[in-house]
Amino acid sequence: MTKLNEYQGKLAMVTGAGDGIGEMLAKQLAAAGLTVAVQDIRQDAAERVVSEIGGSAFPIVFDVSDRDACLAAADALRAHGPLNLLWINAGVGVGAPILTGKPNAIEWALGVNVYGVIWTAQAFTPLMQDAEGPRHVGFTASTAALRSPAGAFPLYATTKHATFAFADALSAELEDQGIASTILCPGLLNTKIWDGARARPERFGGPRNMDPKIAKQWDEAKMPDLMWPDIARSIARGGGYLVCATDGDGTQTAFEART
Repeated sequence: MTKLNEYQGKLAMVTGAGDGIGEMLAKQLAAAGLTVAVQDIRQDAAERVVSEIGGSAFPIVFDVSDRDACLAAADALRAHGPLNLLWINAGVGVGAPILTGKPNAIEWALGVNVYGVIWTAQAFTPLMQDAEGPRHVGFTASTAALRSPAGAFPLYATTKHATFAFADALSAELEDQGIASTILCPGLLNTKIWDGARARPERFGGPRNMDPKIAKQWDEAKMPDLMWPDIARSIARGGGYLVCATDGDGTQTAFEART
């Protein structure tokens, strides 16, 4: 069984690490001895997290929904050496319905939560081919992927079903290459996902400031750090383990969560 300390001194990249779950992952991986590339679409957010981590952490700023930007960023990351751990975490919360949702909202949700996962995997997993030691790819899906997408956030839930399915399919391809994987399905946690539109690119309608009143349920939720012990165990086990932190508490397999 792989031990987490076997990743010490290795390179990791976490997308969407400017706050929330991604920030937690970046800080915990750095504390475990990895050099962490902190990715975010917002340079100030990435730089803040890097400054709080210190050491060898560095920012890498690009838009995961832009395939060319992902490929260019991967080329730049090659200078830092092979990649041993990649966590595809970037995601946006969209409350739009499907039938009446505006095209730019739908395209943005799909662009980040679906295409962003695909483009990131295509661009950065090749950097893992020559890495020595254990290799791992993590995906952040959602408990919304484990139940019917109907409900308060149908578009978001639909994209997370796609995130989960893609991650599940890619995990088999990665296993053939000796790369382990984890699919994380968090429930409601204290993050800023409700305010993701503050950094929405112009091609999707540009930035939008959300009403802070809608943040109440997130502000009162548990912090992402509570998931780290389960995540660390999944990484250390070296593959084939599915973490589902349901509603911010507990661990289940996808089958258990769905049944």
